[in-house]
Amino acid sequence: MTRVTDPGREKPGGRVILLLLLGLALLFGGVYVAAYVGAGDKVPRGTTVAGVEVGGLTPEEAVRTLEEGLADRVDDPIEVVVDGESQSVNPADAGLVVDYEGSIAAAGGGQSWDPGRLWDYYTGGDDLPPVVDVDEAAMTASIDELAATIGTPARNGRVGFRDGRVVVGQPRTGESVDVDAALEAVTSAYLSEDSEAELSLETSPPEIDEADVQRAVEEFANPAVSGPVTLLFGDSEVRLAPRVYADALQLRPRDGELVPGLDRKALTKLVDSRISSGDPVDATVRVVDGTPRVIPAKPGVTYRPADVEQTFLELVVRPEGDREERIEAVAAQADFTTADARALRITEQVSTFTTYYPHAEYRNVNIGRAAELVDGTILEPGETFSLNGVVGERTVENGFTEGYVISNGILVQDLGGGVSQMATTTFNAMFFAGLEDVEHKPHSFYIDRYPEGREATVAWGSVDLRFRNDTPYGVLITASVTPSTLSSSGVVTVSMWSTKHWDITTSTTDRYNFTAEETRRVDTLRCHPNDGYGGFDVDVFRYFREPGSSELVRTEKFHTTYIPSDTVICTNPNATDS
Repeated sequence: MTRVTDPGREKPGGRVILLLLLGLALLFGGVYVAAYVGAGDKVPRGTTVAGVEVGGLTPEEAVRTLEEGLADRVDDPIEVVVDGESQSVNPADAGLVVDYEGSIAAAGGGQSWDPGRLWDYYTGGDDLPPVVDVDEAAMTASIDELAATIGTPARNGRVGFRDGRVVVGQPRTGESVDVDAALEAVTSAYLSEDSEAELSLETSPPEIDEADVQRAVEEFANPAVSGPVTLLFGDSEVRLAPRVYADALQLRPRDGELVPGLDRKALTKLVDSRISSGDPVDATVRVVDGTPRVIPAKPGVTYRPADVEQTFLELVVRPEGDREERIEAVAAQADFTTADARALRITEQVSTFTTYYPHAEYRNVNIGRAAELVDGTILEPGETFSLNGVVGERTVENGFTEGYVISNGILVQDLGGGVSQMATTTFNAMFFAGLEDVEHKPHSFYIDRYPEGREATVAWGSVDLRFRNDTPYGVLITASVTPSTLSSSGVVTVSMWSTKHWDITTSTTDRYNFTAEETRRVDTLRCHPNDGYGGFDVDVFRYFREPGSSELVRTEKFHTTYIPSDTVICTNPNATDS
């Protein structure tokens, strides 16, 4: 007979097992809750951070304890050892700062149901390093400063130019600190047991190596100095030799290569020294090392320096016979050409004359300014020189100051006092050059530092020194002044440069027709006292002979009457001669 079992009925043993499991779960849960409550948010027992015991403390307590425990150590220098040599790194300078809260959190501080966290708390923590914040910029700067004193830096190869020749600097492999490894090692050593970071040097190859140097020499440097290049600006030609332009060439390192380039300012200066950028410049004649030299005219050229730069870099690597190129430009020729200047035949010094003057600062200023304006004047055949025309009005704006001049037979102050010294010196240079006297006026009374009867004065708007170049050659006038001092006289020299046309000699008569001085009483505030002396007449003769000949061609007579220099007595009690 078959027995049928009721599926809805449960075996008694199964119910017991279920109850047992439920009891165990309740028991374990209670224990787990008790463990959680016991651990709280405290740091695992036995935990140390950088040697400071923080286990079993709440996070707040642990942070305070860690701060106190590290207070005397956070500023301790980190010793960095490279190849047995030690240097110190200051943690603050390297941007190292302890993150106290982060250190405690990393050590397990904080409440959590995580079984691993509860296990760590009851079974004991570890000895952990602190969490450190790093200012990467400060750290990198410290490591760079350290690396600069250690090892041997790599040296890039280089190619340059000197005096038209190629100059090569060979590359060199270096030894340097691995910056990334150094960052990690220094950070790890901070607050560690021995606070020491050991670094090693690694080979550092140059960015520009021997192959780069060789390629730059063969492809650019050697061709660049192989021959001259020519730039054409309209009808003007500028030919530049390697020894002239080589210093403007450059080979700059870029992305591991030496790239050709130019110093644009230097190249533009070279080109402009042979042309005139903008308006043309007339030819002229200057005295160079004691010899007249024709300074060539420069055509006026308008061009873009960038065009020259680009074309020049292409030209210097072309082969011989193809090193010429036209530059887009507008050119204008000078009015007075180099040929015109040479036609003047200014080849030698034909006269020179020097005078001296006593110290006075106003004389230094006024005579020096007049000499500056006269110096370099060129007279073409038939032209007339005017001192007033060349020097201009004696004003403050024109560079002159007040000084003593002769007016109505006595000394008074006026702008440009002393310029007559330049007039006298120039007159004598003209005299011995044999040029034609057109206008000159001696001083009213004789001044003993000048040759009697052979001197001249000037006054703006009334009295001038003028002479004409009646020779077939051009005349260059040079003038110079050595200023006076308290212990030395001033020196004025004027020279004439041309092709010698006359040999000039002179003679001077004795003084005659003497006149006596008078005494004058002046009651003005600006009175200058003077010890007077008498006047006289004198004659000077100029004799003309052709160069190398003793035959007299003609004679000129210069008659001069000097009035007396009156004695001046200042009667105003407040008078001053300043």
